[in-house]
Amino acid sequence: MTVFEPESGRSRGVPTAVGTSWLRAPHPAVVADREGGVVEFNDAAADLFPDMVVGSWLDEVAPLWLADAHRRLARPPRQGGPAESPARARRPAARGSHEGRRLRAHPTLADHGDVAWWLVDDSDLVAAERALRSEQERAALLAEASTQLLSSLNPDRCLEKAAQLAAAHLADAALVIAPAVRNRHPLVTAVGERVTRRHVAMDPTVVPGLAEALQGFPPVPSRWIDPAELPDWAVPEGFEGVPGSVAVTPLPGHGVPAGVLILLRRDGRAAFDASEELFARLFAARAGAALSAARLYAEQARVTRALIAELLPPQLHHVHGVDFAGGYRTSQDTERIGGDFYDVHPGADAGQESLAVLGDVCGKGLDAAVLTGRIRSTLHALLPLAGDHQNVLGLLNGALLTTRHTRFATLVLASVSRSGSRVRLRLTSAGHPGPLILRTTGEVEEADTRGTLVGALPEVTSRSATVHLAPGETCLLYTDGITEARGGPLGSAMFGEERLRAALAECVGFPAEAVVERMQMLAGDWVGTGPHDDMAVVAITAPHSTHLTAVNGHTRGRYTA
Repeated sequence: MTVFEPESGRSRGVPTAVGTSWLRAPHPAVVADREGGVVEFNDAAADLFPDMVVGSWLDEVAPLWLADAHRRLARPPRQGGPAESPARARRPAARGSHEGRRLRAHPTLADHGDVAWWLVDDSDLVAAERALRSEQERAALLAEASTQLLSSLNPDRCLEKAAQLAAAHLADAALVIAPAVRNRHPLVTAVGERVTRRHVAMDPTVVPGLAEALQGFPPVPSRWIDPAELPDWAVPEGFEGVPGSVAVTPLPGHGVPAGVLILLRRDGRAAFDASEELFARLFAARAGAALSAARLYAEQARVTRALIAELLPPQLHHVHGVDFAGGYRTSQDTERIGGDFYDVHPGADAGQESLAVLGDVCGKGLDAAVLTGRIRSTLHALLPLAGDHQNVLGLLNGALLTTRHTRFATLVLASVSRSGSRVRLRLTSAGHPGPLILRTTGEVEEADTRGTLVGALPEVTSRSATVHLAPGETCLLYTDGITEARGGPLGSAMFGEERLRAALAECVGFPAEAVVERMQMLAGDWVGTGPHDDMAVVAITAPHSTHLTAVNGHTRGRYTA
């Protein structure tokens, strides 16, 4: 084998433009002839392949993957077939490993069949690509985890999902410990697809780092935790073998710790390394945020339910021989409370007047509902003075003028008592539509009561009216959401008082509940799916005759003809 071409003074197999500079290249370079004999190599190749000498066979001094690639590339063309030009020859790079290093070999073909192999160390590139793929997978996992954790605002379901995801992607088993409730910690464990939930009275100090993690402090390294000293509750049922590695990570919440995540790996598997512990903290941060959001939502929902329960109109019934019924529809079907309200405050006994109130606050939605709650509470406090409607309205007006609210309200007061078979009502309107009286003849009258609204002017004036109801007669209190409801065939006509009177006239002999249902049905059909104001209606009916029974201080009746 000849190494140099005397006429050119350059190495065989190396392009003329390169000359002898390739011998000083930082990358290993090897020239081999068609048979696989080493023709020449540079110093970098000598460092990589210490046994390589000129004249040695490539498959004896270089990795087999390189020798095989050279054999395939340097194979002579088939006999009788066209010779392939080296310039047009396909020159794929060969890849393989050598002494723990990932190498990529690029061939350069010469006209006389020699091949120069340039080797590039891709170890760092491969490691970087592997790290990039790992980070991409982790980023995708974190995004998916966030989506699944935030898909439920139920705290219990969120705990279970956090444990499931951690067991599926981070460890062989996972435990999620929530803050203690009455000295017992909610504990969710996940092993594979199996999830269990229980409450445990535990001593956090028995697991290194657990007590600190429950208080939101950073985690301790997993190597500080001896898996053999874990308490029984920390090894979930269904965990095969014994724990070989443990990681304890806090679940940071919104201002307060949301809990702790404990990861377990079986004995025989690699322990948690620093990058895995860091990834566990990133996962825990998302799980903690989701848990905090779920708990905050649950607490706000609980408070909202409690407040709404106080703001909702009450269920009306038979009180001291008088039939009461009420109906309410908010301006938005998605809301439960609004600016209309009604109440019935029973008298202490059958000889005392009961006070019925129906009102309408300026505005809609939650802001209006807050003011209705204030008005209802104020009227409840003024019940001892309910015998004087003017005084009650004056005190209510003063209370509203001293609040931060700039809204006003209209309302009607009805003091109701039964005397024999008849019902006596004292009605007082404060800027509100006058009550309608349905007689047994089908005639509809409007009570002669007027007054100014409350919460707007320094003084309130009003005129009361006294009305008597015979058996079967009804007094209807309503808000302007009924009469001002727009709809009908063209969608823009108001329901109006005339239609309301006509509809009420058809309810002769109806019990109070049936009257209310009839009014609500007609108004609802009139507006259809169009916009409308809050609607409230209360019917006060003198029953034909009843058998009265005391129930919780009230009376219920069974009607007879």
